[in-house]
Formats: sequence, C-alpha cells, structure tokens
Amino acid sequence: MSVKKFILSCLTVATAFSVSAQETENVYVPNWYVQGQFGGQHTIGEIAFTDLNSFNAQLGVGYNFNEFWGTRLTVNGWKSKAGWKTTNKLTGNTLYESWSWNYVSPVVDVTANLANMLLGYNPDRLVNFGVFAGLGANVAFGNDEAIAANNRIVDEFNFTDRKALRHLWEGSKCFFTGRFGANVDIRISSNWAAGLEVNANLLNDKYNSKLAGTPDWYINALVGVKYTIGTSNKKQVVAPIVPNNVVEEKAAANDEIKALKDRIAELEAENAKCKAANESKKVVAVEPIRRDVFFTISSNVISSTELVKVQEVADYMKKYPASIVEVTGYADKGTGNPTLNAKYAQNRANAVVKALVAEGISESRIKSDSKGDTVQPFAEEVLNRVAICIVK
Repeated sequence: MSVKKFILSCLTVATAFSVSAQETENVYVPNWYVQGQFGGQHTIGEIAFTDLNSFNAQLGVGYNFNEFWGTRLTVNGWKSKAGWKTTNKLTGNTLYESWSWNYVSPVVDVTANLANMLLGYNPDRLVNFGVFAGLGANVAFGNDEAIAANNRIVDEFNFTDRKALRHLWEGSKCFFTGRFGANVDIRISSNWAAGLEVNANLLNDKYNSKLAGTPDWYINALVGVKYTIGTSNKKQVVAPIVPNNVVEEKAAANDEIKALKDRIAELEAENAKCKAANESKKVVAVEPIRRDVFFTISSNVISSTELVKVQEVADYMKKYPASIVEVTGYADKGTGNPTLNAKYAQNRANAVVKALVAEGISESRIKSDSKGDTVQPFAEEVLNRVAICIVK
C-alpha cells in the first residue's frame, strides 16, 4: 500500500470514529393537525343543573409553531339552554320554564403546551397537557322556545308590556365571545392522539334572553381525537459537550490532518507536473526510411522523377517532427578521376539538401556528407551516381 493510500485510510477511519461519537437529539418540526370532538354543554343558570345540559360538538384545525406555542381555529355548536323559576305571590303558583336554542361559534385560540414547558420536549411522552385562550363569535338562532316561554310568563304575571324576558331576541343574533380552557392528550401513535378538553365561554348578558346584569356563560366538556399531519419531530446530530483540553487536542489533531491533506495535494500537483514533463519529452519512434536520388553522368541536377523521392522524404519528416535525415553524395568510380568525382558527389548531396529546404525542412534537421568515388554502394557503376537519403 502506498503512503498516500495509508494516510487517506487513517483519515477515513478517524472521520468514521468522529461521526460515530456524535449524539442525536429530537428536534421539533412545526406541524398542522385536525381535531374532532363530541361532548356536552352546561349553561350557567338558576334552574336545576340537569335542565341546563345539552349535547355539543366541535371541529378544529391547528398549527403548532414550536413545541410550546400554537394556534387553533375551531367551530363549536349545537344547543344552549336557559330557564326561569319564580312564584306568583298573588296566586301562589310556581312557574318553571326552560328553553333551548341553536348556535354555531367559530373561535381562534392561542394554545400552550404546558407539558413541554414544564417537563421538556419528548415526542414519546404518553400524556401531554396544556391550556388555551381565544376570541370569536357566537351566531345564535332558533329562539322560538324562549319566545313561547316569554308569553307564558307574561300571561302568568300580567306584564303590561308583554316582555318578561327583557333581552328576548328573534331570528338570529351574533354575539362576541371569549374562551379559555385546558386539555389533556393521550398519545396513541406518532400521528394520533385521544383527548379531553374543557372550555368556558363568556358572552353578552343578552345571550340567554334574560336580563341578569352579568355576563352569560356556558361550559363545554369534550372528548375526541387529534391527527397530526406529517411529522412533528426529526433526529438531529449534535456535537457532544467536551472539556476544553479535549477540544484543544481535537483542534490540534484537525490542524495536523489539514497539514497532511495539504501536503498530499502538493505531492499530487508535483506528480502531475512530472508526468506532463515526461509526456512532453517522449520521442516518437521513427521507422527509418531510405530514398536513393539518382543523377545522370557528370550532373548534379535532380530530375522530375527523382524529385518525387525528395518530396516523399520531406513529407515523412513533417509527419515526424523529431526525425532527422542524413544525405550522402556519391560518384561512379569508372568515370572521371577522384578529384572530379569528389566534386560531383558533394554537389549532388548539396542539391538534395537545397530541395529539402525548399520543401520546408529546417537545415538543423539535415546532415550532409560526400564520399566521392571512394565508396561504391552499388555493384553497377551507373547506380553510383546517387545521393542516398536515410531518415532516422
């Protein structure tokens, strides 16, 4: 294994141990929920307790901003009740009247999770409890029973203005309402909970049609279920709290790791430069070629047919820029004398060099030599009037 791979392996193992040593915690996720509840209502009044009870239902949708605070919109409704009990001092008759009417009450609450505030956030807690308060409206309608009770009371007591119930209303009526209450939720699963809620609602004195000089009240007791949409928590990695000396040692180790990484990067850069330099110095192997340029007797002029050979040499050298050519001139021994033949041989070599330069080959890539008639490359004398080109 190379040093580089060994160092990287150590870094990987160190990182793995670091991650495994980290801890996780539950983080609250803001969420929506829907809620359905059913129960009963008791309207505060002066007649028998059981005569002022009625059924009640509530639907709601809410949003929890965090583990402590949220908001909720509910629509509560069904029936409210009221009553009148008095004795006619003239006749001795006791008059006992009760009536009911319908209502729908939308209310916006601010909710507070007391369990999380007091005990800390725990998504697996079995029982959560909280409080809420809100404002809304109460739209009441169907007050026919109150109108009939008013008429009976008037007949009994002979009210001259025909209005025993001083706040008697007809048709429909909208009242401002304030609400506060408490709730308990029992966890069924991560999304479902069963719950109990008790809320008290404060309204205008005119709500129950009677004149009392104090606000009217009704109290709802409800049971139901709540469904959380999506998830309300997630796991998040947190850094463990460690002593200062451990932090310092870890920082020093991190500095050493960073220095090692930087050194590895430097070595890799140097290696890349060396590879590039080696690539640039590579010499492409050239397969040697030979072309024999023949001349006529006592001549150093290259004929058109022989010039083709010169062009072939030039083209080959252009293809391989690192190649060089050796041009050697000769003369046949059977003609003339050594002095004259030396001149012919040199001129023939010079003629080929000049032709190669004309084809674009640099003189630095051409080596020229002349053998006169001292060397005869061919057995036939006529073939020794030649300039031999060998490309390497």
